[in-house]
Amino acid sequence: SGLLCCMTPFLSSSFRLSTRELRFARAMEFAIKEINNRSDLLPNVILGYLIHDSCAAVPMALKVAFQFLNGREAELTTGLICPKVANVAAVLGDSTSTASIGMSRVLGLFGVPQVHHFSTCACLSDKQQHPSFFRTIPSDQFQAAALAQLVKHFGWTWIGAVRSDSDYGNNGMASFLRAAQKEGICIEFSVAFFKTNPRSKVQRVADIIRRSTSRVIVAFVASGDMRILLEELTYKPLPPLQWIGSESWVSDPEMLTYGVFAGAVGFSVERAVIPGFREFLLDLPAVQVTRSPLLREFWEDTFSCKLPPEQADLMTGQGVKMCTGNEDLRAVKIPYTDTSQLRVTNMVYKATYAIAHAIHRVVCEDRPYSMPQCNRNAFAEPYKVLAQLKKVNFTVNGYPVNFDINGDPVAKYEVINWQVAENRALSFVTVGYYDASKPKGHALNLTKKITWVPVSVCSASCPPGTRKAAQKGKPVCCYDCVPCGEGEINSLDCISCPDEFWPNSQRDECLPKRVEFLSWDEVLGIILAFSATTGACIAVVVIVIFYRHRASPIVRANNSELSFLLLFSLTLCFLCSLTFIGRPSEWSCMLRHTAFGITFVLCISCVLGKTLVVLMAFRATLPGSNVMKWFGPLQQRMTVVCFTFVQALICTLWLVLSPPIPLKNVSYYKERIILECNLGSAGAFWAVLGYIGLLAVLCFVLAFLARKLPDNFNEAKFITFSMLIFCAVWITFIPAYVSSPGKFTVAVEIFAILASSFGLIACIFIPKCYIIVFRPHQNTKRHVMGKVASKAL
Repeated sequence: SGLLCCMTPFLSSSFRLSTRELRFARAMEFAIKEINNRSDLLPNVILGYLIHDSCAAVPMALKVAFQFLNGREAELTTGLICPKVANVAAVLGDSTSTASIGMSRVLGLFGVPQVHHFSTCACLSDKQQHPSFFRTIPSDQFQAAALAQLVKHFGWTWIGAVRSDSDYGNNGMASFLRAAQKEGICIEFSVAFFKTNPRSKVQRVADIIRRSTSRVIVAFVASGDMRILLEELTYKPLPPLQWIGSESWVSDPEMLTYGVFAGAVGFSVERAVIPGFREFLLDLPAVQVTRSPLLREFWEDTFSCKLPPEQADLMTGQGVKMCTGNEDLRAVKIPYTDTSQLRVTNMVYKATYAIAHAIHRVVCEDRPYSMPQCNRNAFAEPYKVLAQLKKVNFTVNGYPVNFDINGDPVAKYEVINWQVAENRALSFVTVGYYDASKPKGHALNLTKKITWVPVSVCSASCPPGTRKAAQKGKPVCCYDCVPCGEGEINSLDCISCPDEFWPNSQRDECLPKRVEFLSWDEVLGIILAFSATTGACIAVVVIVIFYRHRASPIVRANNSELSFLLLFSLTLCFLCSLTFIGRPSEWSCMLRHTAFGITFVLCISCVLGKTLVVLMAFRATLPGSNVMKWFGPLQQRMTVVCFTFVQALICTLWLVLSPPIPLKNVSYYKERIILECNLGSAGAFWAVLGYIGLLAVLCFVLAFLARKLPDNFNEAKFITFSMLIFCAVWITFIPAYVSSPGKFTVAVEIFAILASSFGLIACIFIPKCYIIVFRPHQNTKRHVMGKVASKAL
């Protein structure tokens, strides 16, 4: 009911029989033998087959393809009438992509399905050009992407590329180069050759590999071509290289004899176990061998002898060993008998079963509770088998078999590493897996370490604080390291950190800038806070002393009401300086300047009032003067209120129109942020200071005029000294305030407040307290009025 044909190149690169390809052909025989013995798959139907040798040549493969279509004879039909239906149900093979492409273009015209076990060229997935093509081995499109991810995983960005100058090598390498470019991998060189090229060309490829600076070579090369290259590479010393191989050669046991490949890594189809297959291979009786020219050649090459049918022709030969027929295949180690790495062999096994399932769907009818019923006389027409192949979905020996719309299976690979075993021999070790069905980034999974991982980059990674600058005329992987600018980090390029961030010491990350303000827990803040608190306490102590001695002459003679108000305002002046310490906030920014302005005006107003009282008091002693009635207690209070009201009005307008607000100053220091209060209206700030300065100058002038008035305890003299200190402090404050950086601006302002406040309390009140506490005998009306001679204080 169906005829299955197998095409495989039995010739190796040295034009000797390839025992590995023979194993592939015998895997099909083994699968067909299993199928013919099954009762659930094609029961009572004998599946036949033909095996042809393509001789690793495209013309031979095409000749046999036409023979499949026209008939079983070698001659081609030249008449006008050609058969509408091919003589075969399906074709399995060829092993090479180039031969498969040629066969596919011919067989596809007649709808003859092809199931391939080792043709991986991505071009064969094009259903418009290859409508009847299927394969059980993944497309090179997946392998190329997997190779690029593997190279990227180990950080190899500078590699060399070698390929077979064939459909397999050219298409596979093109897919790899596209995937590598997306991964940021640079190619130092890309060369191609074929096993039939002149030796000079192969030598040129070998010399390019020896002279290259890259330590990683990706080889998309057929195993036959790879042997030719390796023979050339062994003639001269070769630097240590990390070979990355395609599945064609990286899992070929015959390649293990080349020590130059130690440490090689690549992808191969999953290793499989086929029960009973090894016994089938080894159970090869001499009678069966003599019937097949192919098996005869295999037997004679393996045991270096000649079988009896040709004995007559060899009588004249000398030294020719005759085969006995009792030779044991178990005693030889050749790829044919090696079933430890059944990879591509399993692809043949699965392909055979896929065709059998498709034929089964054509000629058999499955029943729910009984054996399938098959029509033994029905011919499985190729186009029907082709339609059923698209639908197959089954599992054989634990291996799933199905095809996507392109005729490809799900891409699953093992990562193979060539490692040196304990006996110093190379062996295949599975170090990971690749599953294209998994999400991006999770397809590659390495479970073991490879033997060695070299460094293969055109330029070393740039150190922190530098960026990559491409070298003219070279790939992007070749660059010089140029220092980044200040405030930049080196990610893929020098990137400026945002305004509130600054690079860390490694220059690879932007961290928040250090925030700076005059805090409570730093030394400067503690000293200033302590000074302010001390000043306030001194003012309170003076208030207590004056209150307890409020009836004493020295207190009453110096206008006790204004003195208490002045002491209260000085206490507020000391305390308002505390609002300048700590993290600026909206309320603290508005309070610190307005409170400072109002309390200082209140303070200066009281001093001015006291100065006016002194002046008016002595003018009142002149004959006919009644000036004191115009400057009594009520007028004094009104003077203080009016002067303070003006400052309060200025501060109110300031807060309403453009109040001070917190500000993050990132322009003064590049590496840190200064938290400060934006004045809002600079004009309002200088108006507040100017008004205070105007009152202070006026007070100083009046006190200076009254400094020599006859008084045993002349208060005007002390007011003059206090105003002199006050003006000196605030005159020097202006340049210091403008030039001080960051938190020191606030410290200068606090210092000015404290210095001027201490100057007032020291000059005006400390001498009085000294008399009250330590010289009570001088605290008399006569002494105050100057009627008793006084000792110098």
